[in-house]
Amino acid sequence: MGHLHYLQISLATGVLWVLLVGGMDLHRQEKMLLKSLGLNMRPSPRSPAPVPPLVWKMFQKRARLSPAAKEGKGLCWVEEFKIPGNIIRVFPDQGQFMHRDEPRSWLCLQKRLYFNFSALDEGEQVTMAQLEIRFHHNQYHAAKPGYPFELTLYKASQMALWGMSSHAYSRKLLAEQSFIHLYKSFVFNLTEVAKGWQVPTRNLGLVLEIGVPASPEQQLCSSIDSFLEASLLVVSLTPKDCRSARKRRSTYYVPAAASNICKPRRLYISFSDIGWENWIIAPQGYLANYCLGECPFPLTEELNSTNHAILQTVVHSLDPEGTPQPCCVPVRLSPISILYYDNNDNVVLRHYEDMVVDECGCR
Repeated sequence: MGHLHYLQISLATGVLWVLLVGGMDLHRQEKMLLKSLGLNMRPSPRSPAPVPPLVWKMFQKRARLSPAAKEGKGLCWVEEFKIPGNIIRVFPDQGQFMHRDEPRSWLCLQKRLYFNFSALDEGEQVTMAQLEIRFHHNQYHAAKPGYPFELTLYKASQMALWGMSSHAYSRKLLAEQSFIHLYKSFVFNLTEVAKGWQVPTRNLGLVLEIGVPASPEQQLCSSIDSFLEASLLVVSLTPKDCRSARKRRSTYYVPAAASNICKPRRLYISFSDIGWENWIIAPQGYLANYCLGECPFPLTEELNSTNHAILQTVVHSLDPEGTPQPCCVPVRLSPISILYYDNNDNVVLRHYEDMVVDECGCR
């Protein structure tokens, strides 16, 4: 037998020590839990991006939802966009600037936009993808009257190589936008395009061009490429994680004096105590609770007992040594939302079922 290891978890009323036997048990249990959360290993953010204000607002709204609200569309419905979804990711642009065509001197920049979709699982269904192209708020650049900037967005159908003319590879026009000031941001719906990117070989990214076609003055393009940013907000749905919550069978009531009866007990899990504080953005912890207590004969309706459990207590009363009492287990759980960095340093807001014990029963 290996060394004994202990995992300390903060409680609202003290400290709970969970005994783990064997040198690899703690690592194995963590790996299994991370896998259930959709992660292949514990994230270790290298250059974490700031959380977009919209995503912060969405997380805070979900944190305030009542249990009743979570039982309806709840956390598997994105009210802000009126679409189904339980995972919200923000993918930063990982593309590079491309070679400019000499004959097209009016072109200020040509950039490949690329978003790494490897974080999406096979069973996920993309329900929305929103591209945001923005310019740093501390920059101000204006076109001359009568010479607006032209933004053109294409879907790449063939990989563009360094030095290759933009006319030498196939691409599909997605959007065009004229504007005067570079302090604005632009949003484009790319849902249908992003759905195809779940197949890695089809994800060749986008091509962004910004220029001033009506003017021959090259100085209008000055330093545009130095303060351009792009990101893709993707909403997806994992149907298996959005099953309907189990209905309440009865109002749970336990007499105050029956402290040893099966019921929920307070358990606060602190993410810093288990070493996850560097990749979980919010919450810092949550009230998970656990079930503890006896299931004595005769079982009452308040103990949320099954017919099997009732009969088991009868047999136990006749043969205590040969038949154990029913166990006190969770019979009603509710979800929470977690905001975190995944293994690719993407900001993720995800809904997780069965995280909080609301009711216990004898089974």
